[in-house]
Amino acid sequence: MSLPPLYALRAFEVAARLNSFSKAAEALNITPGAVSRHVRTLEMWFDCELFKRQGPRVEVSDAGRVLAGQLNESFSHIEWACRAFKSESHLLRLKAPTTLTIRWLLEALKSFRDSHPRPKIEIVSVWMDIDNVDFSREPYDCAILLGNGYFGESTESRLLFDEWLIPVCAPAAVDAARQNLSRCDLIHPSQDRRDWRRWLKRTGYFPGLDMSGGKVFDTLEQGSLAALNGHGVAMADPRLISEALNNGLLALPFREAVATGDGYYVVWPKNGVRRKSIDLLLNWLSVHIPPLPSHDILYLYADKRHKY
Repeated sequence: MSLPPLYALRAFEVAARLNSFSKAAEALNITPGAVSRHVRTLEMWFDCELFKRQGPRVEVSDAGRVLAGQLNESFSHIEWACRAFKSESHLLRLKAPTTLTIRWLLEALKSFRDSHPRPKIEIVSVWMDIDNVDFSREPYDCAILLGNGYFGESTESRLLFDEWLIPVCAPAAVDAARQNLSRCDLIHPSQDRRDWRRWLKRTGYFPGLDMSGGKVFDTLEQGSLAALNGHGVAMADPRLISEALNNGLLALPFREAVATGDGYYVVWPKNGVRRKSIDLLLNWLSVHIPPLPSHDILYLYADKRHKY
């Protein structure tokens, strides 16, 4: 069903509320004749009389009073939404995975806020290491996601840094892991156990290793904490555990780190209204990414077209 012109509805609503074409014209900064024409347009569209005209005087009809009441409520909602949107014009809502948030993003955003009072960043860290977002349904302006760079035709993205994986454990467990990994509890930071599978296939270590057992978590952060507390050997991104390595809380039983072919991307909707703020944040994060630690790590690059 098509709708009548919005400007005609607005003119009628104001005229009905003020019970005067001339007062409505003054409020809308148009002529009384224009108000009258807008009302006529609606009367023809609805095929009913909205005002009773008695010479120069007008009075809202019963039908007009019903319509005016409904329009008044609707326009109030529109005005409220516009005020709320304007008041949040300097607010940027960011969705990000838990591990990245804890290990890097919070500190990076703190330094960003110190240098940029606006936009105000509201970060929502979800309980899993996410790889998707639906901007049409979720209340975010942008997100940092783990993936291959494609997150749907309605989005744009830019790479922050590649994902790397390397086994980690408590220092006391290093020798046992090196001697016989099959006797150690494997800690899986994802339900599909893909991280261990990627590392084993790329390095060629421990062919036939049984990955059906072990402990399964939802994030790299949970897996790293379990390893730190002596519960097994976990996969971690060396960028995100550099501090724990430097402090001796975690150790590396093996030197090889594997590039998975995925990366952390800033993602935003095409034609989004916060693009200027997103660009400001993106440029800041791009020069404040966590460095890869040395720690005598051998980095094995994998072409992004061939995931492990």
